[in-house]
Amino acid sequence: MPGIDECLLEAMRLPGARGAALIDWTSGLALGTVGEFPGGDQETAAVEAAEIARLAAEQHAFAPDDDLAAGGATDTDPPVEDLIVSNRDSYHVLRFVGASFDGSVFLHLWLARAEGNLALARIRLGEMAERLVLA
Repeated sequence: MPGIDECLLEAMRLPGARGAALIDWTSGLALGTVGEFPGGDQETAAVEAAEIARLAAEQHAFAPDDDLAAGGATDTDPPVEDLIVSNRDSYHVLRFVGASFDGSVFLHLWLARAEGNLALARIRLGEMAERLVLA
């Protein structure tokens, strides 16, 4: 899968970035990783992030209004664009990647709260996800 490593390295150039990964939310497998990981274990971090992503992606309550009016999802993209989990010292930004890439993957960025810019991270992760879709 060309471009994954470059995408993750680009994510690490964001202010406050501590770690980044591309994860399959159905299996919890990290397809690529760079940097540090919560608890120091990238496999555990990937599985735990995938559990949260899967819970959000499979819930109809988070589907866009136009999907609900049509009686369900109108395509194979997950209904959620991104998730933000915050704690006292960091943010975890999970950005879903569109179905034309794989449909079951997301970018996970671990961002230090003091140095990070959450708005910038969301914008850049969205751009990265679009490029992965086109790859």
